[in-house]
Amino acid sequence: MTSQPIYLDRNENNYGPAPACFDVLKKADLTKLSWYDRSFTSGIKGILSARIAKDFGLGEDRVLLGYGAEQILKQTIQCYLRKDAKLMVPAYSWWYYKLIASEVGGLSVEYPLTMEEDRFSYDLPGMRNLYAREKPSVVFISSPNNPTGNSLPLPDLKQVLSDFRGSLVVLDEAYKYNGQTDYVKGLVDENPDLLVVRTFSKYYALAGVRIGFALMGSNLTALSKFTNRYLGFHRLSEEVALAALDSFDYYSGIAQKMLVDKQLYYAELGKLPGLRVFKSDANFILVAIPPEQKESLQKFLTERGLIVKFMNEPLLNSHIRITLGTQEQNRMLIEAIKAYFH
Repeated sequence: MTSQPIYLDRNENNYGPAPACFDVLKKADLTKLSWYDRSFTSGIKGILSARIAKDFGLGEDRVLLGYGAEQILKQTIQCYLRKDAKLMVPAYSWWYYKLIASEVGGLSVEYPLTMEEDRFSYDLPGMRNLYAREKPSVVFISSPNNPTGNSLPLPDLKQVLSDFRGSLVVLDEAYKYNGQTDYVKGLVDENPDLLVVRTFSKYYALAGVRIGFALMGSNLTALSKFTNRYLGFHRLSEEVALAALDSFDYYSGIAQKMLVDKQLYYAELGKLPGLRVFKSDANFILVAIPPEQKESLQKFLTERGLIVKFMNEPLLNSHIRITLGTQEQNRMLIEAIKAYFH
C-alpha cells in the first residue's frame, strides 16, 4: 500500500507543471497583486490573450480567456442557448454538458458514438440524421472525448462543420494532448459560428491555476462581450501560463512518456480475462471490466491507495477510466490490476 493515495481519477497531469512555472511564482513581483492589469496601455487586452493570438495567427479579439474551459463552456450556453432550445452532445460524454443546458432551461439530445473492437468513433451519419431531425441551436463536439478517448479526424470535422452550418458548434479540445495550433486558424476563419475551447489544466498540468481559453469565429461577438473582463485577468496566472507555453520540450517529453505507457496499458491489461481496453488519444484510457468484479476491484485498488474512476452512468456502468500518471504510478497500477485478476 502507498503512503499517500495516488489519484488517477480526475485526468490531472501528475508530472506537474514545467519548472519555469514555479520560477514565475518564486520570482513574482508581489506588488502586482495590488494593481489591476494595465496591458491596455500597450494596446492589448492582456499578455496571455495577446500571446495566444500570436501563436494561433488570429487577432486578439478572437481569443477568450476563462476560469478553466469549464467556465467558457458554461458562459457559451448562457449566452446562446434559450429555454427549450436544444444542445446536441455525444452519447458518451461529460455529464457537465447536460447540466449547463438544463440550467438555462435548454434540452439535451445525444448523438451516437460507435463502439468498435478496441476504440470508439463518431457515427457521422447518425450525427447528421440527428441534426436534421432535432435542429439544435448549439452542438458540442469533444475531441478527444471524455471518457471514451476518441477524436474526430480533421477531414471528418470539416465535413461536420459544413453540415452543421446554422448552429453554433463548440469544439471542446480540453484533452488535446499536444500544443498543436496549425489547423485552428483555418477552422475558425472558415466557420464563423465555431468556438474552439482548450485549457491549461490537462496538457500543461495547471488544473489548480484554472485557465482556459477559446478561439472563436467572427460571428461570436456576443460571446466576446458576454465574457469580457473590463479589469483584466489574474496577473500571476497569466505569467505562469506564459511560462508553460514557453516550455515546449518539457511537455512534449511528458507526452512521449504517456504514449509509451498507453501501449503498456493496452498490452498488459488487454491480455487479462474479461477486460477490454479502448484506444485513447487523451491522457486517460477507458477499460471495460466484468460487472460482477466492479465493487471488489474498487475495494482492492482503494486499499492499496490507487484511486481510479469507476464509471456509474447509464451507458458506461461497468468501466473504469484510468488517468495516466507518472511512469512509476502507471506500472504500480498495472501490477495491482494484474494481481487482482490473477
